[in-house]
Amino acid sequence: MSVLVFADSTEGKFKKTAFEVVSYGKKVAEQLGTSLVTLTINGGDASELNTYGAENVVEVKNELSTFNAKSYASIIKQVAEAKEASVVVIDSSVDGLTVAPLVAVSLEAGYASNVVALPSDTTPFVVKRKAFSNKGFNNTEISSDKKVIGVAKNSYGAHENQASGAVEGFEAVLPELNVKSEAINKASGKVTIADADVVVSAGRGLKGPENWGMVEELAEVLGAATACSKPVSDLGWRPHSEHVGQTGKPVASNLYIAIGISGAIQHLAGVNASKVKVVVNNDPEAPFFKAADYGIVGDAFEVIPQLIEKLKVFKQA
Repeated sequence: MSVLVFADSTEGKFKKTAFEVVSYGKKVAEQLGTSLVTLTINGGDASELNTYGAENVVEVKNELSTFNAKSYASIIKQVAEAKEASVVVIDSSVDGLTVAPLVAVSLEAGYASNVVALPSDTTPFVVKRKAFSNKGFNNTEISSDKKVIGVAKNSYGAHENQASGAVEGFEAVLPELNVKSEAINKASGKVTIADADVVVSAGRGLKGPENWGMVEELAEVLGAATACSKPVSDLGWRPHSEHVGQTGKPVASNLYIAIGISGAIQHLAGVNASKVKVVVNNDPEAPFFKAADYGIVGDAFEVIPQLIEKLKVFKQA
């Protein structure tokens, strides 16, 4: 018996979520009194994973140049069976939420997504999950022999726990694919929303795309990703790749700054997982203030330039 963790990567570089799921899987393995096996598919340097507790790393190298849910799920299933894994841990990113159900079905396993904590009990196996669009939590019991856990981003954290172990190759048999990628259009920018610890987002309160300079400058000072509300992307002011919310990209950053966004329920549902939310809006009745940790009632065109200058002075100090 073992715990299998899938450490996701892109272009040969491990994602931050990879270190989080390895940290999580290590503790679950300790709870169950078993070993941890970490799977990578065309990933980077396995020693990076050792830092977070990866004992035995299984590397799959093949011709897959782009993500394909069917292929990834098949590879995870093959390794899980080879290593007799009773628990499989995957992140709850967009890709993870696509792959995990396929893995669960193929292994006849119970699946819990958006898990935010270690199992509170292992007999029965109970995990805490986000529910109701991140507005609440529930405790889910997985009664199947095999279990698939999807860990919510930035919920457990990446914890250094140095380990050493062997790295072995694995020859996986790829399934016949009926879907293939012909082109990939990547969002440009220094920091992507998926990997950002800080996100600076703006809405129609900025009045037009010509005013986005201060949002980008604030993001640059903070080393943050830029984002926007759905109406802004619909109007063509910003690319759709920056649209965050329930119908866009989910955000689970350490800090989320919302500028000129009223806080429609669909937007809040997609960003509620962020640990600290700061709102700047000239409408004191804006719904976002009820969900915010900190709020500034004021004109964004006055507040943001002052904030940028203060942050620049702080960084130079």
